[in-house]
Amino acid sequence: MLTRTTARFGVRLLVLTAAVLLALVGVFAAALRLQFTGTPAVWAKSSGHDALWLGHMWIDGRRTERDVRALAVRLRGTGIRDVYVHAGPFEKDGTLKPDKYPNARNFLKWWDEALPDVRVSAWLGQKVDGYLDLDDPAARKRVLDGVRDIMAAGFDGVHYNFEPIGNGDTDFLDLLTRTRALLHGRTLSTSTPQIEPYPGMRPLARGVLGRDKYWSRDFFREVAERTDQVAVMTYDSGLPLSWLYGGHVARQAEIALETAPARTTVLVGAPAYHDHAAPWNDSAESVVVAAEGARLALTGHADRKDRFGLALYVDFAATDADWAEYEEFWVRPG
Repeated sequence: MLTRTTARFGVRLLVLTAAVLLALVGVFAAALRLQFTGTPAVWAKSSGHDALWLGHMWIDGRRTERDVRALAVRLRGTGIRDVYVHAGPFEKDGTLKPDKYPNARNFLKWWDEALPDVRVSAWLGQKVDGYLDLDDPAARKRVLDGVRDIMAAGFDGVHYNFEPIGNGDTDFLDLLTRTRALLHGRTLSTSTPQIEPYPGMRPLARGVLGRDKYWSRDFFREVAERTDQVAVMTYDSGLPLSWLYGGHVARQAEIALETAPARTTVLVGAPAYHDHAAPWNDSAESVVVAAEGARLALTGHADRKDRFGLALYVDFAATDADWAEYEEFWVRPG
């Protein structure tokens, strides 16, 4: 039976714990506020190395040559250098069925005629927590077989998006290494989770969520060393205010630029969609805030200007306002 002294001690401990957590939240918010201050350099903007995720309708027959020409009008004169067109997903055993991309050859032909200078990668992935098991060597082999088959259609590269990949996953590193060898110089890129912004946050987030929200710098570096491009998914941050999100983007971009090898292009995922997991993110997260955060980070890394860009997610959800923000605040900022 609890005594009054024990009960009072328990209450005090709870109050102290709450006070510490509130203080940590305050410190984190202040740090992000500081990240989102200053004036970006005039040159800190698109250098023509941006990317765009495209939905599955482009290669399953729903989009036509006319649609490709219309998109080309939208993209000409922007900084878009790469597009990732959804061509999967893999089956549970790692198989990639050809019926996932029946119109790929036509799409690639139309694309080459309309936008020959913009590379097209096959966007491939799957859910890997309880579905596709990348720890299984046989599954990884089937993934590679699927990559080999789809590359025969004429893609310029492969863009992986497996979620969630835990920090330190050596089997994922093995897949990247073997995919790179398979591509023979064609582009290998991957989306990545966010990077641990400050020491201690990765184990804390893992304890709360039961999975890795963040990658360590060391693991991010290992992934970047095996790829040509890394696209950090900065969106769905859960942060309720735009200045918090802006600081978050600036911090993520800064760490990525400091960590990735000089030859690897760093892309900042920008949210050109409006159905976020948390409802308050619809007002907090935007293309304009992502662009501003990216410009602040790039200002301190002039040597990386030609290996840095925004990656817009995703074409079928992007509005005219999203495209206007991309143009005004990233491609041609005032």
